[in-house]
Amino acid sequence: MFSLAVLQTLLVPLSLLSASGSTAADFPFRDVSLPWVTRMQDLMDRLTVDEVLEQLANPGYNPTPPIQRLGIGSYNFATECLRGDAVAPGNATAFPQAIGLAATWSPDLMYRVAEATSVEARAKNNYFRQQGNFGAYTSTSCFSPVVNIVRDYRWGRIQETYGEDPYLTGRIATAFVQGLQGDHPRYVRASAGCKHLAAYDGPENIPVDRHTFNAKVSERDLRMTYLPAFKTCVEAGTYSIGGSYNAINGIPSALQRYLMTDILRGEWGFQGYIFSDAGAVESVMSSFNWTQSKVDAAALCLNAGTNVDLTNDGNTIVYAALGDALKQNKVTEAILRERLAPLFYTRMRLGEFDPPEMNPYRSLGMEEVESAAHRALAVEAAMKSFVLLKNNGVLPLKARRYDTIGVVGPMANNSEQLFGDYHPNPAPDAVVTPLQGLQSLATTVRYAAGCDGNPSSTQCESYSSDTVKNAVTNTQLNIVTLGTGQAVEAEGNDRTSIDLPGHQAQLLMDVIKYGGSTPLIVLLFSGGPLNISFMDSDPSVSAILHCFLPAQATGDAIRHAILNDVTGAVPAGRSPYTWPVYFEQLNDMTDYSMEGRTYRYWAGPALYPFGYGLSYSTFAYSKLMCPKNISVGDGINCTVDIVNNGPIPADEVLQVYISWTASQTDFPLPRQQLVYFNRIPFKAKQQMTYAFHVDGRSLALWYDSGWEIKPGSVTVYAGGQQPNQQKQVPSNIVTAGVGVIAASA
Repeated sequence: MFSLAVLQTLLVPLSLLSASGSTAADFPFRDVSLPWVTRMQDLMDRLTVDEVLEQLANPGYNPTPPIQRLGIGSYNFATECLRGDAVAPGNATAFPQAIGLAATWSPDLMYRVAEATSVEARAKNNYFRQQGNFGAYTSTSCFSPVVNIVRDYRWGRIQETYGEDPYLTGRIATAFVQGLQGDHPRYVRASAGCKHLAAYDGPENIPVDRHTFNAKVSERDLRMTYLPAFKTCVEAGTYSIGGSYNAINGIPSALQRYLMTDILRGEWGFQGYIFSDAGAVESVMSSFNWTQSKVDAAALCLNAGTNVDLTNDGNTIVYAALGDALKQNKVTEAILRERLAPLFYTRMRLGEFDPPEMNPYRSLGMEEVESAAHRALAVEAAMKSFVLLKNNGVLPLKARRYDTIGVVGPMANNSEQLFGDYHPNPAPDAVVTPLQGLQSLATTVRYAAGCDGNPSSTQCESYSSDTVKNAVTNTQLNIVTLGTGQAVEAEGNDRTSIDLPGHQAQLLMDVIKYGGSTPLIVLLFSGGPLNISFMDSDPSVSAILHCFLPAQATGDAIRHAILNDVTGAVPAGRSPYTWPVYFEQLNDMTDYSMEGRTYRYWAGPALYPFGYGLSYSTFAYSKLMCPKNISVGDGINCTVDIVNNGPIPADEVLQVYISWTASQTDFPLPRQQLVYFNRIPFKAKQQMTYAFHVDGRSLALWYDSGWEIKPGSVTVYAGGQQPNQQKQVPSNIVTAGVGVIAASA
């Protein structure tokens, strides 16, 4: 049950309540003048055991049953808010896929995207409630964000994540959670649900199925890589946490008492609810053979810490057996009520039991959905997500209009594959493909997909060289669109390699062959990195822009980015993961050791390092000022001078890393660790002194005894890229040494 101390921190002064809510309603749990803890206790005390069991048996994709004697209606705890009101009936604004939003390196932008997402989700929920529709995906309780770490670049769900770094993921997730839930002192606009706890980072289906896979994870890797973003989600105030499909160290996710109860609730003080992944409770029986009894499976999962049995099959809800588990003394009435309480508390904070006129979110109407402001935000988010990987000076385009350009490739006019997993369905007139967005660049635009077959596929198994030749010969500019889409990488679908699919590489070679000296821009659309070493080194390729999966505003955002014709169009995205040079650099997908994975432990060369991204401008750093010494446990306050050397306004992403003295540990240290970042807008030639703070906890390492900061020294690096990377951007890194001394007794 919720602790009194925690709930009392959430109380709102009575002066903030409207007069219409100042009198007691029919039951104390509806009395807005009472503290949350009192209202919750009253509600829980009024529920019979049968009602408790019925509520626990129905969450998931099914609506909870109403409790008519208390005037409590149905509710559904399932909706998707990854980057828009996804899957829900009707239209919604589709923002770029999550990995692209992470590439913005902008917590501010992520906050605004989450805010718009929840406004639309709440507006639609208000409409659904009026219609009596409590079906799946109609609620305001979100299965988002995904905070798993990218550790293998073949994993199909990279696109749903925020990249390979725990700190970047944590800060972006914090912005998402807070933007989604809103800043009202009393009500939550939509409740967040960070997932998938905790070591669920591939595989999906290759070389083993996720429903049977057992991730073997060391305690140090669990604490230093796989868990930190979940902790920041808890600190950000998320109302729920989602589990995964796989087992972790031999124990199925839905049975993970150590993660759910010992760490999440015990160490971190999490007060919300935990939902299983779809079918994960059933998997305790069907996949992992932990037991063949529904009664035992239900009891084991509930006691371990799983509140919600999110089922794939409404006919096999395992938690429907909790009544028998109670009769057989395998669960107690106390634990049943304890698991149900945070579900009702969430509904209470969403405003369900208060007068509607008190809750400003209840007045949101359908006019909020796909508003002009949200459509504009979709364009801004897409522009800011783009990472410029290569540019020989062709971008931004010098000409605003050409006689003839060629636009080729399987992504050029492929609206379906530009969206990625869990995307909202915008109105058709809101969707702009690259081909549509580039039409205004020329009097004649020659288009060829090049890849035959299913127009929604990017696998490019059948290829037509002649159509590409005809499109790119005798043109003034050629633009090639390549990539994956959910046809190649998606939930349930890993890649066997990181090569361009099918004949896409041949398509590019034909453009180089037949296009001659015509400037050539490559637009890449993918969740994970691709093997593009050949185009990076080929001088015939003028520029490469990684666009991720930008969704509805793709064409408009690309046009703005290559022309730099609106504010904010200069590319400033930074890669949220490392691009391998060659396939052999990848470890076994099933090996969960962090050795050799991500920039923190990467040993070899990288095609594009984590944090890499070019700009149309250049920036210089100087005068990094940090204290010479700090006490153990203290943070580091620094300033650094930054100047935009270019003649155009542009954003810069300040990246701050630290490295530790090797003598501080007897285990492999991360090569470096991101500890601060921010995306900063600059005017032309602007100079500034920028102050930043490195949280003292970022200096801690996980020893056998737990988290510890030992006396020694750290090096602080500030600049527009990682320190010591082989492939550099035209910027610099400044450093400062900081001594860490034992605190005075």
